[in-house]
Amino acid sequence: MSTAAKRIVATGASSGLGFELVKQLLGQSQPYKLILGVRDAPKTEAAYKSLGFDTTKHSLTVLPLELSDLKNTRDFARRTLEELGDNKVDYLLLNAALSDGSENPGPNGSKWSKPYIVNHLSQHYLVHLLREKLVESKSRLIFVSSGAICEVEDPDVLEHHMRGGSGIPGIKLYGETKFIQFLAAHWWRRELTGQCVVVAVSPGLVPGTGLARGSGLKFPANMPGAKSVPEGATSILAAFTRDDFPEDPEQLFLTSWGEWWPKDVYKKTLDRALQEKWSPSKEDIEREEGLLSES
Repeated sequence: MSTAAKRIVATGASSGLGFELVKQLLGQSQPYKLILGVRDAPKTEAAYKSLGFDTTKHSLTVLPLELSDLKNTRDFARRTLEELGDNKVDYLLLNAALSDGSENPGPNGSKWSKPYIVNHLSQHYLVHLLREKLVESKSRLIFVSSGAICEVEDPDVLEHHMRGGSGIPGIKLYGETKFIQFLAAHWWRRELTGQCVVVAVSPGLVPGTGLARGSGLKFPANMPGAKSVPEGATSILAAFTRDDFPEDPEQLFLTSWGEWWPKDVYKKTLDRALQEKWSPSKEDIEREEGLLSES
């Protein structure tokens, strides 16, 4: 008897951890049907074809997605829903991230910096756009997070730091955007209680991803605690399969060493007022980013 295919929609799967994660999925006996949003669709599609995976078992659809452009994100959501049709989506993987600084003005006239839009706002908007399908499917939402969220000392500075042209360096902005993303994970967990499962997961410190390029920093592969790209992808993969959730619903962060982080480690993210502030509605996003006239 054949096993039913699991359907996955993912961002950030054209290279690094995301590419390795999909590669590991395509090597499993469990069939998968994947829809991947990437910046360079032809190049990414060619890279996956070169793996020679079993196309009688798995299928892979690569769609263009430029997360710095919310209109493009909306187009990706529409095409994804068309591709899914009446089929459910089992997993939504939110993995895309960059570590650039906020020296430049926001893209497309936005007041927000490109890293903030890519790492949080656009993917938060994507969840809104797919929400009906996610609820109908009882999907699992997987937010790829980072231990860097613990480096945020004063959340009051975030409003300024996320602005385009604020001049915040990439290594600092990355941790702050991941902090905000985790606030939204909490918000979605509350918003979708009883309808979807929400998990945040850290791949650990993985120097080989190239994520640090935008920050100007270099992390040696042999530094203490460092993981390889395959190890980091395996850590993320655990968030697809783990069902041993803690009784406390706020304890939703799965570490790279396989433990559920205690809440006192990320207590600043438990502030519901902050969660609300950084989890704008679909309508508020479209109004602020000038998308209402283009609906």
